[in-house]
Amino acid sequence: MSYYPPQYDPWAPPPPPPPRRKRGLGTALATLGLVVLVVLGFVAWDLGRGSLTPGSASSPLERSLRNEQTGNSTLDVAEVAEKVEPGLVDVYSTLGYSGQQAAGTGMVLTGDGKVLTNNHVVAGATSIKVTDVDTGRTYRAEVLGYSRSRDVALLQVQNASGLGTVTTGDSSEVSVGDPVVGLGNAGGDGGEPSVSPGKVTALNQSITATDESTGSSEQLTGLIQVDANIQSGDSGGALADAEGRVIGMNTAASTGYQFGQNGRTAGVSGFAIPIDDALSLAQRIEAGQGSDTVHIGPSAFVGVSVSDAGGSGALVQQVVPGGPADDAGLVAGDVIIALDGRAVGSATDLTAVMDTLHPGDRVTVTWLDQSGQQRSATATLVEGPVG
Repeated sequence: MSYYPPQYDPWAPPPPPPPRRKRGLGTALATLGLVVLVVLGFVAWDLGRGSLTPGSASSPLERSLRNEQTGNSTLDVAEVAEKVEPGLVDVYSTLGYSGQQAAGTGMVLTGDGKVLTNNHVVAGATSIKVTDVDTGRTYRAEVLGYSRSRDVALLQVQNASGLGTVTTGDSSEVSVGDPVVGLGNAGGDGGEPSVSPGKVTALNQSITATDESTGSSEQLTGLIQVDANIQSGDSGGALADAEGRVIGMNTAASTGYQFGQNGRTAGVSGFAIPIDDALSLAQRIEAGQGSDTVHIGPSAFVGVSVSDAGGSGALVQQVVPGGPADDAGLVAGDVIIALDGRAVGSATDLTAVMDTLHPGDRVTVTWLDQSGQQRSATATLVEGPVG
């Protein structure tokens, strides 16, 4: 069953979202960087609220001023925002093992609460709550599935009905120079969405997100690049055209990661995943069509935190007491070199293998102990934080 709108169109709970309020004309730019935490065998893209910056203009008057400043007579920012806002939710994740909080945005695809967002908004989460921007109501949500390599996740809001939805457009028709508006939970402050007008500056762009502490990375390709002020917290939000149709999903992050483009640090600009690509992945997740790059259902948990071991495996930094790895005999300082019969040469490799596994799977873990001796043991994976 299709969940698109008619016009084609995740043990402590997170803190309650702030009261709904209008935002001021903030002009500070957030440092763009895709924050990846390797948590318990997963790469978690973190948008910690403590590092987020205030949002940008959102009131109708301020939007009118922004319209004049853009000099783009074909873009009515207020009208676009009024069309898109009812289909947006603020997403708040509790990263249970790190004790951090994360904030982002989601786009509602169905009235019963299927929500599209970036994988990095919910990665590492042990609980998720979403707040309907239009009504202010807060709900619990679970992850139906995700694709790390495409940074897409599909959520299901619990006990929801009659939610407003976004209207989607055709991202294949987007051209350089097209006027756009980015909307989202910039700064993670909640309330009325931030609104950032601009234009498309490039298509089919590639960026590499690198974890400054572990060196693990992910590459995103085929992106829409814009000069709109896409900030931390906007991730998972809407990039809309002049008609209020969503043509992309905003991708931004906080400090701790670097965006690299063509071998250089990316400049001040925003990137969005084309909506056609995001919806195609959402359809596969809804249909339960998993693959090496699309994970369906709860995430598997091996019970370690790791970092790169100089190309020779995944170095175990911590072992969770009583977890699968602990039961198998791993200790901090060991280097995992294979899992489930697949070679592991880095923290990123371990994450990729974990994405193909599920709670209850029995796997063989192969590692080098601190004396250099190779050891193996079996472990039964359990459910853990979102991948």
